[in-house]
Amino acid sequence: MKTAPVSRIGTHLLRSALDMFRDRSGIAATEFAVIVPLMLVMFFGVVEFSQGVAVDRKVTMVARTVSDLTSQAPSSAPQATQSTINDTYLQNVFTASIAMFQPYPAAPTNAQVSEIYVDSTGTAKIQWSKAATILGNATQATLTASSRSAGDDVTNLVPPTLLVRKTYLIWSEVSYRYVPTIGYVMIPTGVLLSDRAFTRPRQVVCIVYNNLPALVAGSCPLT
Repeated sequence: MKTAPVSRIGTHLLRSALDMFRDRSGIAATEFAVIVPLMLVMFFGVVEFSQGVAVDRKVTMVARTVSDLTSQAPSSAPQATQSTINDTYLQNVFTASIAMFQPYPAAPTNAQVSEIYVDSTGTAKIQWSKAATILGNATQATLTASSRSAGDDVTNLVPPTLLVRKTYLIWSEVSYRYVPTIGYVMIPTGVLLSDRAFTRPRQVVCIVYNNLPALVAGSCPLT
């Protein structure tokens, strides 16, 4: 029996190795397998981040609207310096947030609105405050107790340019937990978004809720 010379076997192995390295028939599939995970991360990241930015803008709009609608409460009588609001009025104000969040879900949203008085010394204190929540598929906001109480000193929380002595402010605070639809890139449990807004009563000096602030001779206190 004859055997192939060793040199011929070595040449054959070398040629086979070169042919293997020259073979590019599977390189596209390999590159695809490497690139796809990176492309998916980038795609879902852009989608989730874009939606988060859009929802954050909604939160800002809701904060401004809650403050603005409250500050537009009409006067309780001609020539009156104050207007009076009740729970029904505030509930309607908070409920308006549901439509503003469209096409995104309005839940879970926590909001509260407060009236602030800046006294003659420049100290800002809460006069009254009320909160509301929007949960699940609710079509109406549910009023709740606020984390602010009458008499709380909030001077450090009000922008210095708004600390005009002997004036009232309407202050809204809104928080919303944005939970990404996919949660592939961002935190699956969501990100807490929040904003606040300040406006002055539009048609009156102060807005009375639950007999606060207590009127002096039928007028808003200005001390």
